Amino acid sequence: MSSQSWLRSSTLLAVALVAATLSPAGPARGEPGGPAPVHDFQAEQGGKPDVDNRQGRVPPPAGADARRAGSAARIRWNDLGTPAVVTPAVVTGAGPLAEGLGNDPEQAARGYLKANESLFGLPAEAVDALERVAVNPVGAGHAVLLRQRFGGLPAGVDGLVSVGVVNGAVRFVTSSLSRATQPPPAAAITDRQALEIAARDGGIDLATAATKQATPVAVPAPDGVHRAYQVVLIGGSDGAPAAYTTHVDAVTGAILTRENLVDHFDPENPRWAVFPATPPGDHSSADTRRTWCFAAAPGCDLVTGGDPRTGLPWDVDHATGEPTRTSLGNAARTYENRANGDPFSVGTRTNVLTPSRNYVHPWRNAWYAAKCDPAALDQPGEADLEAAIANLNAMHNRMHDWSYRLGFTETAWNMQAGNGDRGGLGGDPEQGNAQAGARVASVRDNANQVTGPDGVAPITNMYLWQPIAGSFYAPCVDGDYDMSVIAHEYSHAISGRMIGGPAAGWSGAQAGAMNESTSDLFSMEYLFEYGFRAPGATPYVTGGYVTGDRQRGIRNYDMSKSPLNYSDLNYDLVGQQTHADGEIWSATQFDVRAAFVKRYGLGTAALQRSCADGRTPVERCPGNRRWVQLAYDALLLMASGAVTYVDHRDALLAADAIRFGGADQDIMWRAFAQHGLGRDAAATGPNDGDPTPSFTDPLGRNGSVRLKPLGEAKDAALRLYVGDYEGRVVPVADTDPATPLGDTAELTPGVHSAVVAGKGFGHHRLTLPVVPGVTLPVPLPLTRNLAAAAAGATASGDGVNQGLLIDETEATNWASLSGAPAGRSVVVDLAGDAPVTVRRVQVSAMLRPNTGDPADPGGQNRFSALRAFEVLACSANCADPASFRKIYTSPPDAFAATLPRPRGSDLLIRSFAVRPAAATHLMLRVVSTQCTGNPLYAGEQDADPASSTDCATASPQREQVRAAEFQAFTR
Repeated sequence: MSSQSWLRSSTLLAVALVAATLSPAGPARGEPGGPAPVHDFQAEQGGKPDVDNRQGRVPPPAGADARRAGSAARIRWNDLGTPAVVTPAVVTGAGPLAEGLGNDPEQAARGYLKANESLFGLPAEAVDALERVAVNPVGAGHAVLLRQRFGGLPAGVDGLVSVGVVNGAVRFVTSSLSRATQPPPAAAITDRQALEIAARDGGIDLATAATKQATPVAVPAPDGVHRAYQVVLIGGSDGAPAAYTTHVDAVTGAILTRENLVDHFDPENPRWAVFPATPPGDHSSADTRRTWCFAAAPGCDLVTGGDPRTGLPWDVDHATGEPTRTSLGNAARTYENRANGDPFSVGTRTNVLTPSRNYVHPWRNAWYAAKCDPAALDQPGEADLEAAIANLNAMHNRMHDWSYRLGFTETAWNMQAGNGDRGGLGGDPEQGNAQAGARVASVRDNANQVTGPDGVAPITNMYLWQPIAGSFYAPCVDGDYDMSVIAHEYSHAISGRMIGGPAAGWSGAQAGAMNESTSDLFSMEYLFEYGFRAPGATPYVTGGYVTGDRQRGIRNYDMSKSPLNYSDLNYDLVGQQTHADGEIWSATQFDVRAAFVKRYGLGTAALQRSCADGRTPVERCPGNRRWVQLAYDALLLMASGAVTYVDHRDALLAADAIRFGGADQDIMWRAFAQHGLGRDAAATGPNDGDPTPSFTDPLGRNGSVRLKPLGEAKDAALRLYVGDYEGRVVPVADTDPATPLGDTAELTPGVHSAVVAGKGFGHHRLTLPVVPGVTLPVPLPLTRNLAAAAAGATASGDGVNQGLLIDETEATNWASLSGAPAGRSVVVDLAGDAPVTVRRVQVSAMLRPNTGDPADPGGQNRFSALRAFEVLACSANCADPASFRKIYTSPPDAFAATLPRPRGSDLLIRSFAVRPAAATHLMLRVVSTQCTGNPLYAGEQDADPASSTDCATASPQREQVRAAEFQAFTR
């Protein structure tokens, strides 16, 4: 069921400053307990989750036949009994769903719906009554968006249909239409009562809420059409930012849906001094800014050309035609907001009045030079405040202009003070807060975007960065200068406005993940097309400047080097987490983009800029520009923001069919299949944490692999996972006759990394070569895991959940929650009475989502993960600790982690050869954790007198240690 809201606040980066704990996650996650932290790094803490209390499902109409929807059509159904997606079957040369419908795209869309009354449930008069929301161009075609009304009320949730039309032919349809069309019953409660109900539900104080709106709408549901109030509440909560759109039943007062809206980088020729990407990557104070001018002139490094539609400079008020001579303009208005930590507020101070329109202000790298000392905010230059405002203002204008040329125009609900007569509502320029909350000690290491519907001005906040004990170790830098972060946040507004119409946004866990990914992808593409190089080992690192990490930036992986696939949803330390799961979509889309680049090339730097500036048609542009154009087009083809990765995949394929005639279906399918989004990929909905992956290319020749257990493992039930992860991941094959998977997996050709795991046999990594048209055996001569609970081993010792250390999954863990971690231990009584010779162990330091386990009520924290350890063995009198002798001491960085924090890939299970020893018992003994043993997190790292940064003394994590697995083998 779709849950559409009008506001989206998307947090790129945040640090949980209250114990930095990690929140529960997953498709059925409950209300988080305990006080919410002030910050939330990568959405690892948040408010109340999205809910949709509409129950039931309207079955598809009897005798529904996909052939009625078009030649060889495929249909996925929504809960309202109408097609959620209608797309041509996956066959080479598949025709349109319908053709010969005329040249008017809107009438063609309506004609298609009328011809398919049995599928969509709308008679001709109901189709005629659909409200036109937008008709946006997609190459030679159009995305036609129509909306239902019920008794005069617009649909507040669902009730939309998007039809992709080109030359009178329908190529793609998505909908959340309702078969029920009757007017809703009369209201029994007032709008004030609805506000009070929603405020209680969200824990918001109405008296202090910054925004409080209640709008009458209709909400279609499986049990009929409800009259409702769409209540929008922003602010009014202590601690974490709170913002919700809640649909309150106007008859019963029940909560129908709730969506958490906080998603968790010359007077006539004005000029700006800016960092096109970032300041120097080594954080030196060299002023490498460039001068950007409205028009060509001596000393200008880049000509901006002004607004792409009107040609007016960025600092001109379109209502008067006069320059403001400040950081206020038609597309962006930028302020200082250092005294307020509320992300929903807007500052009042702009750039100082500049009669010359020469927005070139001093920059001395003051925050870095002061080592985060807040006193710098009140010293001459105010920590480069004027330069920060000017830089952020210019970057927002650049994103406006770049995205405009890709289709984020007035009719696609972009952000501008004045739209002229070009469509849209206007009155909603991007409002940027530079150095947001700088005077609030707890507001650091963050960036976010709060995007209202068309006509409501969005807000973006860019923050200062600094190291925080046991939470995040950033350099002392100002986020107003990192374009990879700024563009990421602005892109939340782009995708949130374009998907699902002017009053909708991304909704659900998978949708939220793609929201974050899309922002990374658009940020990367903007920088790439203009040749602006942000710090990073490759051009595909997000947040390399603000984090100081050139390898991975703010993410777990550089998107160009990621092993992730669709089976990995929930792979990260905190489970289903939008930023981490978004990296799966980023890895997939990067390879789709790479396929376009391989086919169409990159061209010259001049051609890249010409395409980015809209001077060269996309049909003559390099592969990367063709790819990003389809990414924009696909957003307009999705009638609901409650989408899965499979839905978004299909929209991208449809965009290619509409704009380029399906010229690149083959390379797109191959890349999708490589990342588990092949022919048979499926999900039950946008909150499905265990979707069905498919590595099968429907347009290519695939190969297969067959598991072949040998030796001790001959009759074992083994599971095959594609990729690097096992915990919370969906297998693609197994040798267990009790499951429907089977022992063979069909995969797209190439070399795949994989993990094999099974009760009694632990974890084993391997690579799978796949040859087209061939089924290759995978010999698995595995030896038994002597420390497996499944084989009879038991565990005891310090802390809680000792048995989870030997349960052979990285989805659980053992924890010691108090006292110094060094010396904490677990003893494993190996199965059997006779000593066995141990030559190798495997250890994992992975974390898990919070589960509400009363034995382990504390939140999981990355810094409490195991770093170094010892293994001891005993063969007699093992009740006496003195009987154990050390057979292995790990390196001090056995689980090496870098700045700014540990990642899941740092903590994965790995193998260690030990001195051979006969043993009936083994002991895993802690030497250090990431907090107590990693020198990168040690000592005082800034000059802020109110902040201690040493993890081992200043963080609550100093007394916690966690490890997920301990396994032992004879070889």
